[in-house]
Amino acid sequence: MLYIAFQLRNEMMRLKLLLLLCAAAVLLSACSHVYAPALYHQDIAYQPKPSSFDVKSTQTYASVGLNNYAGINYTDFLTSGQVNLGEGHRFDNFNVAYGAFGVFGDYQYSGSKTDANYFSDKFFGAVGARFSANAFVTDGNVDFRFIGVEMAYSHEFGDYATYRQDLLRRGGYFVDPRTDLYTLGLTTEVLFHSRNNTGIQHGIRGFLGTTFGYNSLDDSYYHDENLDSRFFRHYFPKISYFLTFKNYFMTAEAGNNFFIRFGYKF
Repeated sequence: MLYIAFQLRNEMMRLKLLLLLCAAAVLLSACSHVYAPALYHQDIAYQPKPSSFDVKSTQTYASVGLNNYAGINYTDFLTSGQVNLGEGHRFDNFNVAYGAFGVFGDYQYSGSKTDANYFSDKFFGAVGARFSANAFVTDGNVDFRFIGVEMAYSHEFGDYATYRQDLLRRGGYFVDPRTDLYTLGLTTEVLFHSRNNTGIQHGIRGFLGTTFGYNSLDDSYYHDENLDSRFFRHYFPKISYFLTFKNYFMTAEAGNNFFIRFGYKF
């Protein structure tokens, strides 16, 4: 009888230990998920500008596009639509462009349905502004925009932004609660027109930049990473392809995303 009682007590202790381990695993899984702003490293986009081959030195550009990308740790998946309205100017060996944009998207959670904070998806939106400037020289049918600068400001709103603020108040989660992002970077670009047809133009642009401001994840989730890892996480590259045919244009951009836009200039 005593032996049976002893065995029963051992089994109960094993069961309690198993339940504690399972609870800890679920909690760790939920708390180790990283929640970053929806537009982190996604607020920069190609800004069209008049080339030296264009008749007009000032043009307005309107476009719509679709952006697909993974979350900060390449886990969650985000899809968004974007509308853009900008104006570009050409001066002697110098370009300037500025504009506004709006974003409406869906943040899809990739974790398990057993996670304590599981959700299938949440809406996010953003509004913002962009500025771009570059110097260029012309050689034949090519504009060499050898050095340029890109800036972007975005303000995020929606269910996902509210959710991150709620996690911050609860504490114990890896979350970057920022809703206002400021991004700055350098560019270089080659723009050229087809032989004997200035109405068909192609451009390839490279970008390298960073988002400024305090990122709370640096002191929590990434607190033990080395300087090299931190540099490559904060600074991000993008490559863009630009095509214009008469008054129509398109851009395709890739980095940690794929973003395609179609538009009209006037």
